[in-house]
Amino acid sequence: MSTHDWFIEHRTAFATGALDGTERESFAEHVTRCAECREAVDVIEQELRWLPMGLRAVAVRPGLRASIARALVDPPVITPKRGIRMPLALAATFFIAVAGVYDAAGARSDLTRVRADAQARVAEVARLRDTISVMRQASRVLQAAISVDGRNGGLLIFADNSSHRWNVVMHGLPAAPTGQAYQFWFITVDGMVRSVTLSADPARPAFATLEMPPTGAAVMGASLTLESSDARSPEPRGRELAHLML
Repeated sequence: MSTHDWFIEHRTAFATGALDGTERESFAEHVTRCAECREAVDVIEQELRWLPMGLRAVAVRPGLRASIARALVDPPVITPKRGIRMPLALAATFFIAVAGVYDAAGARSDLTRVRADAQARVAEVARLRDTISVMRQASRVLQAAISVDGRNGGLLIFADNSSHRWNVVMHGLPAAPTGQAYQFWFITVDGMVRSVTLSADPARPAFATLEMPPTGAAVMGASLTLESSDARSPEPRGRELAHLML
C-alpha cells in the first residue's frame, strides 16, 4: 500500500474526528497539498454534517472511533435521494454510543463484541459501495431475456471498464431443476472461463459482483448455462440460456 493509499483509506476517519494525535496532524497537513483528498473530505463532511445533532457526544476509548467511523458511508439499499444515507448513519451512531457506555462500565468482553460487529458492518458496506459504484459508473449495460419452464426472466450485466468489474443480475427464473445449476461464464479471446454459480429465487434477483478472470485474456462477452450441479468442466456442457457479446 502506498502512502497516498493510507490517506484515501482514512478520509472518513479524518472527517469524523476519529484520528488521534500525529495521524490527524499528518492528514491535516496532507489535505493542504492534495486537492483530491481535500475535495473527498469536504464531500464526507457535507454528507455527515447533520450527525452531531442526532446524539449527545460520549467519551470512548482512544482509537475505538476509527474502527467504527468507517461505517458512515452509503447505505446498502438504494432509496430516494433525501434518505439514502440516513439508516446506516443512525446505525453507526448507535454503535458509537453503545461502545462508549460499555467502555465506561469496563465491560471489555461486550466492547470486543461491539467492535467485531462494527468491523463486520464496515466490511459489508465496503462491498456494497463497490457494488453500487459499478452500477453508477457502468460503461456498458447488457441484457438478455430468458425463459425456463414457462417462467420469463432475464440476465442483466453492468460492465465497468474503469474498475474491470461486472455486476451480474439474474432475475425472474425458477429454481434450477434437481441436479442442475445456473452457471455464469466469461467469453474470452482464449475461450470460455467458468465463473460463479447463481441461485435462482423467483421472489428476488440473484446478484453477483465479479472481477475479470485472472487468465489475462480479453473478455468479449458472457454466457449463462444450465449445467450439472456437480460438473466442474472448463467448458460449458449444458443448455445455453443467454449469450451476450460486448
